[in-house]
Amino acid sequence: MTPMKWFFSFLKKYRNLMILGLILTTIIAALSIVNPYISGVIVDDVIQAGNYDLLGILIACLLGVTLLNGVLRFVYQVVFETASQGVLYDMRDAVYRKLLQEDFSFYNKKRTGDLMSRQTGDMDAVRYFVSYVIYAVYQNVLLFIFALLMVFTVNTRLALLMLIVLPFTALTTYFQSKKVRPAFQRNRNCFSSLNAFVQENISGNRVVKAFAKEDYEIQKFNKENDKFRDAQVNASGIWMKYVPIFEILSYALTIILMLYGGWLVIQGEISMGDLVKVNGYLWMLNTPLRMAGWWVNDTLNFATSVEKIYNTYREEPQVQTPRVGGIHRKIRGDVEFRDVSYRTDDEDIVMDINFKVKAGQTVGVIGSTGSGKSTLMNLLCRFYDTTSGEVLVDGVDVRKHDLYNLRDNIGMAMQDVFLFSDTIEGNIAYGRPNCSFADVKHAAIMADANHFINAMPEGYDTIVGERGVGLSGGQKQRISLARALLKDPAILILDDTTSAVDMETESYIQTQLKNIQKEKDCTVFIIAYRISSIKDADMILVLDHGRIIERGTHESLLAQNGYYAATFRNQYGEIPYEMLEEHSRLTAGKGGN
Repeated sequence: MTPMKWFFSFLKKYRNLMILGLILTTIIAALSIVNPYISGVIVDDVIQAGNYDLLGILIACLLGVTLLNGVLRFVYQVVFETASQGVLYDMRDAVYRKLLQEDFSFYNKKRTGDLMSRQTGDMDAVRYFVSYVIYAVYQNVLLFIFALLMVFTVNTRLALLMLIVLPFTALTTYFQSKKVRPAFQRNRNCFSSLNAFVQENISGNRVVKAFAKEDYEIQKFNKENDKFRDAQVNASGIWMKYVPIFEILSYALTIILMLYGGWLVIQGEISMGDLVKVNGYLWMLNTPLRMAGWWVNDTLNFATSVEKIYNTYREEPQVQTPRVGGIHRKIRGDVEFRDVSYRTDDEDIVMDINFKVKAGQTVGVIGSTGSGKSTLMNLLCRFYDTTSGEVLVDGVDVRKHDLYNLRDNIGMAMQDVFLFSDTIEGNIAYGRPNCSFADVKHAAIMADANHFINAMPEGYDTIVGERGVGLSGGQKQRISLARALLKDPAILILDDTTSAVDMETESYIQTQLKNIQKEKDCTVFIIAYRISSIKDADMILVLDHGRIIERGTHESLLAQNGYYAATFRNQYGEIPYEMLEEHSRLTAGKGGN
């Protein structure tokens, strides 16, 4: 499908409105020839012939046509604006839905500012084309044709002489369109780049201030701004070069009328009223010629915007829900990685991963930065697809699960905590928006978040800033954990969720997780750097450079005296394990109410 066919698929829904608008436009164009004609009759039959009885009727006709013209103009503008807003709404909705279906690979390659410009500037160019450019071009083409036909009825030679300017207008339009199209593409690209830069820097304003890099960022912004300005100036320079030509061609019609038309009147071939008629039609001939360059700009701007929107829209996600396959409404939580490897950008991320977890077990995953810990969970949630091997949930390959159902059964507290600009209650209840407040509070208590939430001025109704600005790292992590727990998932993934909380809070949260597992038989994956977060897990996986180098329980891994034991000693020195157990037992009774 071409970009234009895709656009017309949205316009088709409003074809009845568009047809009505075009019919009204045709009537208005036809009515436009009436007043100049009546003006000529007034000159010939009233002023020169002295037939004053016709004056009242002719003036009434002038007023009636003007009034009808005004009413129809109002109606057709409402019609086209309604159609344009409908097309804009449907197109924006379709693009947004498609953006939500895209996978992680898509967003890894795209900048937020670029995607935002598709939904704002480019969409507005589409709306402007439908609401104005379509009827403006159509109406002025009709005006030119009708006016030319009326001139032919007055004098054929005068009409043919006026037609001389048309080839020059067509040629100028052709050359302008050849240069304007690439200029508008550069313009839209620079606008997207500027938009992306501003969005990124506003989001990262705290980092900019922390490093006192305001001047540096202003310099970078000025470079992007200069590029956009230069692209705008270059595009403007093109139509500034050609628009005067269109103006000259339109004025040529006036010169032809004044010289040749006046000579015809002197020769007696046409009457003074005929000259007045043609002069009245002159604006109908001039306007299309003068505006041709502007409409070429608007049309090519529209075409460029549609192409950019469609190029974003047509990208299909690599991870898609299977067309055929059963939807398991509630999964048990059995998980198996069978010979799993994942490779991207010619780099092996994880290799030959094999392990099996029964429902209700807890799995700890530890390893150095970049060892592939989060990638394992991304493969389990099917944010990416394996390069080879299988990830099985309840014995079924995740690629055969319905994507929505699979992820709906998984609760995930991500490493990079994202909170929406909403109330704390709204953020916690994001996975279950229709749940009761009691459920929200219970999840907050389990995540040890209830006490600091209640200490806030508005409590659970407190609006958190964008991405949780205003909350500490530990507070954001606990809200994220509460959000995951509230889903009542079959599989719970905690990706470094307690790294920003103190040891006592971590111990309390672990106790709550154990209680959840007893009640719900929930499978838990804990990704962590701290041994204390995973020491009680049923199985601990140690990753290094994308491979499982050790596995077992806390005690067995210490006995192996390998990577895990070395990490334990780095974190706790030579503290006897019994002392750590005693500390955990004492802090486990810490309350969260």
